[in-house]
Amino acid sequence: MENLTPAQKQLYEWLIQYIQTNKHSPSIREMMKAMNLRSPAPIQSRLEKMRNKGYIDWSGGQARTLKILKNYAQGLTLEGKITAGGLVEPFTDEQEKLDMGSMFNQSNCFALQVTGDSMINDHITEGDYVILRSIEEQGEAKEGDIVAVRVEGEGTTLKRIYFSGDEVVLKASNPNYEPITAPLEEVEIQGVLQGVCRLFN
Repeated sequence: MENLTPAQKQLYEWLIQYIQTNKHSPSIREMMKAMNLRSPAPIQSRLEKMRNKGYIDWSGGQARTLKILKNYAQGLTLEGKITAGGLVEPFTDEQEKLDMGSMFNQSNCFALQVTGDSMINDHITEGDYVILRSIEEQGEAKEGDIVAVRVEGEGTTLKRIYFSGDEVVLKASNPNYEPITAPLEEVEIQGVLQGVCRLFN
């Protein structure tokens, strides 16, 4: 299959995400907005070329009938498994893609960089990036979740959350830090931990 150009790939990956989320194909106007274009002509050109390359198809004259024929392989190549104990052959002939784009592209997810060592026993250290899912209702956070939480008059912190009647207990994963207790109405849970990213120079 012929490769996509960068512009085609950008639209194609957006289409995959849109259709997976909304369960139907977008309008030309929605594609124009997503690609920051003011004219439908570039969108129509990209769609036609992607169709000719076998990535998409649609039924003529029918709205919202665009279909994805083949998912473009996104992400890092997953070569196999590796042990932190003894030796094992990590590479296999079969390769698949490890695609974390679905997490990073979600509109309800955001990232924060960690300072301090209060969560070190959960393997979250200074300089790490935490990916959090924002929540609409406080009740979406479960007992023991790691959350970004703002305590009125105290600031924002990353801790494990526990509920005790009308109070919230925020516990560090480091015995050097005492738990923080606050009234429920003075606490705003800003996000629930989804993942941790650590970069090495």
